[in-house]
Amino acid sequence: MDEELKRELLARRDEDQRIRNLVSPPPGQYSVRLPDEVAAEWERIDADNTRWLEDVLSTRGWPGQTLVGEEGAGAAWLLAQHADRDPARQRVLLRALRDAVAQGEASPAHLAYLEDRVRVNAGQLQLYGTQFTVTDGELGPCPIEDRDRLDERRAEAGLEPFADYEARMRDRS
Repeated sequence: MDEELKRELLARRDEDQRIRNLVSPPPGQYSVRLPDEVAAEWERIDADNTRWLEDVLSTRGWPGQTLVGEEGAGAAWLLAQHADRDPARQRVLLRALRDAVAQGEASPAHLAYLEDRVRVNAGQLQLYGTQFTVTDGELGPCPIEDRDRLDERRAEAGLEPFADYEARMRDRS
């Protein structure tokens, strides 16, 4: 295991979460207006993490469970999940995560979340129902492909039934 790489992934994950938790909206409110300096810091953190993770990918491959442990692999996924401002890089990270899952080095659930994220960002239907948005003040899932098989796909990825997930999402808000 590469302890130094794991430590760096966890530190970057913690910074990613620090900035997001700093601006979490209160319950029942779906968005807040970010002060310009916070928005700029958030953008800088995400851009730096995205570039850094792509560099790791090019030199070491996907930081999977054997290389950085389960917690480190989860941190790598989170950084990829938040690479939204660079869709081309995020797609590269998605392909690498697919390969890591196929090799048993990463979580199928993480792949489901990133797959949906990339699809929604590209204006496509999501497969697993993981991505939500606010429309007319109402929280709801982004459009989902083949909704009749949604829970089947979610189960294959190790995700809970959609109704349970949706209820949890609504309870958070």
